[in-house]
Amino acid sequence: MTPAPIAVALDAPDLETAARWAGMVTPHVSTVKVGLELYLRYGPEVIASVRGASGVQIFLDLKLHDIPNTVAGAARAVARLKPAILTVHAAGGPAMIRAAVEALPDTRIAAVTVLTSLSAADLERVGLEGSPDDAVRRLASLAVGAGAQALVCSPREVAAVRAEVGQDVTLITPGVRPAGSETQDQARVATPERALADGADLLVIGRPITGAADPGAAAAGIAAALRRALSSAGGNA
Repeated sequence: MTPAPIAVALDAPDLETAARWAGMVTPHVSTVKVGLELYLRYGPEVIASVRGASGVQIFLDLKLHDIPNTVAGAARAVARLKPAILTVHAAGGPAMIRAAVEALPDTRIAAVTVLTSLSAADLERVGLEGSPDDAVRRLASLAVGAGAQALVCSPREVAAVRAEVGQDVTLITPGVRPAGSETQDQARVATPERALADGADLLVIGRPITGAADPGAAAAGIAAALRRALSSAGGNA
């Protein structure tokens, strides 16, 4: 059975928990996501621990944002870990994004557009004019023009971004919450089925899976629901 297009966010308090969660979910999902907190606490060791023998794809979510030379150096520093995806902030500008792409040619560089925790009021406070939709589309176009092969946007904007950048760019959507789940600190959310229908390629899901009594069963349940949705839409389950 093909793993579902889900990246489980391993926002664990320690390395052992992250590895245990990874082992439980990898039969059901294509990808596990290692974020900034876990990577800073344990360093490269965490990648080997969560990858294990499964060969699951690693999404290294470091959201690099610095001058181009520094970002290029940071990208080269993680090359030996062979992440499938590495994030940078689209707001770092085209030269920074291009530097990451050139430094890490075997990894998809994913540009983060607007964090899913930010509302329209938050964007106004930091000086970004217009709605989140407008800001996301502008940053998406900029990032793809600079060579980014993937984009991170909330499921609320994924349809507009897909229309903006076409079919060849991987769209990654955090802020995905199964029906009935709490939104927690996410401001712009949607269900997994809705996000896929709107054009997402990879769904980032954390607490609805890792916070469950049985993360493996939770991942299996969401994966099965996505397969049903893809099947009913005429996709490949």
